Amino acid sequence: SIDQGLLEANGVIYRDLPMDKAGYQPHLDELTRRRGYVTQDEVKLAPDTPNLEAILARFDPEHHHEDDEVRFVLDGAGVFDVRADDGRWMRIVVEPGDLIVVPKGKRHRFELTDLRRIHCVRLFKDPAGWAAIYEAP
Repeated sequence: SIDQGLLEANGVIYRDLPMDKAGYQPHLDELTRRRGYVTQDEVKLAPDTPNLEAILARFDPEHHHEDDEVRFVLDGAGVFDVRADDGRWMRIVVEPGDLIVVPKGKRHRFELTDLRRIHCVRLFKDPAGWAAIYEAP
């Protein structure tokens, strides 16, 4: 398991929240108020998602965003590799009940686990501006 202090030292929020909406939504609402998010939606990826491999290929190369990447996992699982300030990778497996906030500008990559499915709540400050910015090779 990943060291919570290491994550926090690198600006990454990683928490376990209750799985029922009455349990998790107040936490997401507080995060929204505290960090200035304006939009909440949900995203699902599964083996039958059209163009799944092409979608995943966009997340695999190291990249960052000009907005935080916020995910609360409702179902399935995924792996975030986040670049620590010292250059090492921090591997974070997210499963149902996990909330992760990768702060804007923090380099990372994402892949699904062998389950090949994930269903997440997402929070955005500006969904129109949330695009991957890839690192130079």
